[in-house]
Amino acid sequence: MESIISFFTKKAAQFPNNTLLWEKDNQTFKSTSYSDTLNVVKQLTLGLKEYGIVPEERIALLSEGRNLWLMSELAVLSNRAITVPLSTKLEADNDLIFRLQHSESSVIITSENQLAKIRKVKRELPHLKLTIVFSPNTPLEEGELDIQQIIASGKEVLARDARAFEKLVAEVSPNDIATITYTSGTTAHPKGIMLTQRNYTANVEQAFSYINIPAHYRTLVVLPWDHAFAHTAALYSFMDTGASIASVQVGATQIETLKNFTNNIREIQPHVLMSVPAMAKNFKKNIEKGIAQKGKLINSLFRFALKVSYWYNGTGNNKGQGIKWVAKPLLILFDTIIFKKIKTGFGGNLTYFIGGGALLDFDLQQFFYAIGIPMYQGYGLSEASPIISANTPLHHKLGSSGKVVDKLQIKICGTDGELLETGKTGEIVVKGENVMHGYWKNPDATQETIKDGWLFTGDLGYLDKENYLYVKGRFKSLLIGSDGEKYGPEGIEEAIVDQCGLIDQIMLYNNQNAYTVAIVVPNLEKTKALANHHNYPEIIGMIEKELNVFKLDGKFGTLFPQRWLPSTFAIAPEPFTEQNKLINSTMKMVRDKVTAYFKGEIELCYTPEGKKVNNIKNIENIKILLQ
Repeated sequence: MESIISFFTKKAAQFPNNTLLWEKDNQTFKSTSYSDTLNVVKQLTLGLKEYGIVPEERIALLSEGRNLWLMSELAVLSNRAITVPLSTKLEADNDLIFRLQHSESSVIITSENQLAKIRKVKRELPHLKLTIVFSPNTPLEEGELDIQQIIASGKEVLARDARAFEKLVAEVSPNDIATITYTSGTTAHPKGIMLTQRNYTANVEQAFSYINIPAHYRTLVVLPWDHAFAHTAALYSFMDTGASIASVQVGATQIETLKNFTNNIREIQPHVLMSVPAMAKNFKKNIEKGIAQKGKLINSLFRFALKVSYWYNGTGNNKGQGIKWVAKPLLILFDTIIFKKIKTGFGGNLTYFIGGGALLDFDLQQFFYAIGIPMYQGYGLSEASPIISANTPLHHKLGSSGKVVDKLQIKICGTDGELLETGKTGEIVVKGENVMHGYWKNPDATQETIKDGWLFTGDLGYLDKENYLYVKGRFKSLLIGSDGEKYGPEGIEEAIVDQCGLIDQIMLYNNQNAYTVAIVVPNLEKTKALANHHNYPEIIGMIEKELNVFKLDGKFGTLFPQRWLPSTFAIAPEPFTEQNKLINSTMKMVRDKVTAYFKGEIELCYTPEGKKVNNIKNIENIKILLQ
């Protein structure tokens, strides 16, 4: 068994002169070799020890992806301390404070861009003793330190004892907790997923079950580096084969960073990119927009080429079979005159995407496969470090989440935990060295999720006869954003019902969409009373006003992340009852049935008309409800 640190030092010895990291410095990308990365990690490791870091201490890491991000994590792990990687999307409010307080992080390593957030909340962090800053451009305050001072301290230690690093890391164990990564479960508060160093290295080994990354490959990591997906599939998997990792040039704003990403693709010319559905949709939209601008003839030809490609490719595993071979000469022509030109927009080297974070629509898989840069969908979750299955160049079926990786046991279970046969849909349950140690300071949630070493994922799916996994949605109730982030809605729903007198029942919905919506059952008695003096649009407006107390400027604006609050809602024409099977015998809402029952209302919520709460459908439904 390998720890991350033994894994890293072995790779540095194996590929000393290969480029590990690419980072934009002013106008050009500069490379850092494996051996040079190791040298900085040694200095940082010993410097952190000099400043008092001890094993099992929690060190928060809040930064955009960059060289020092990876170097810092490796230095923390070399001290047998624990990294708490944090999303830069977190604002200096309840979300950030909770993670820092709950993890009892005593040191925060942050970029200059994120420093203001830490300064805003540091008075509420009783365990915080030091903030270490990447490239500070402003005067530092008390308790803050430039990371270069840590590095300088480490250099002094090495000057006294050249073997100091080797002596220190000899104590590192594969079973040491490496990271506490926060994700959201079935309550309002996120849970801290404890992954060991071996969890990560085991999952890297599993990642190469059906794929190879040549040493000359480069990837540009646009996904947040704190994500388990980017962590394992990019940072450590590329390290395994001597390949290289580039970080996106950080802009002053998110829009500027996205603009930089477009330029960075052309500069780095990556061979592989990691993608989530939201990014894939944006790529597709931009490609179609670019084709449309070339005129009606080219656009029509492009559409025809896609149609032929879809037919020829099938689901990938049956590509070109039977009579389909007749289309091959035509597709070679289409590739020459259309598809190859699209690829140049991705730098010219891109061979495929690796898709994860959430389920990728079948039409998106078809589209990218047709233009010659397939988006191979995988499946996983942070609790599994995260890879469970993956489509790859040699083994893929469009529409599936790929083959289950090696050295991982998997079973599909029914509602009572019974084992289901091949082809039957149930909860996906897995067991292997990549399964998390547990949830930080949450033994109850750990026991509910891991039973006899088996991880109950909360996702619905089935296996076909060739061991391809098909993921069908949530076994439990988590909302899933367009970027794959998950959140438990129950806490929000309970708070809304408690605080909003006009709402009797509510179900939040988000299945990889741009925003969250809700199905609302108004309180019959109160709304009937209001109807004596107010018209239906006015009553709907009152319901919206009640919900607004949870928005940022409302009374309860800091209770929940804003992205999971409903941007709009649909009025249900009837309550959720046992009779219509929308609640079960224990009075719990049956979410998939509510979703199916009000499918039309949900779909309307994602249209311009439905975004306005006083739409015709809501007026009709509240009228039906009050009759």
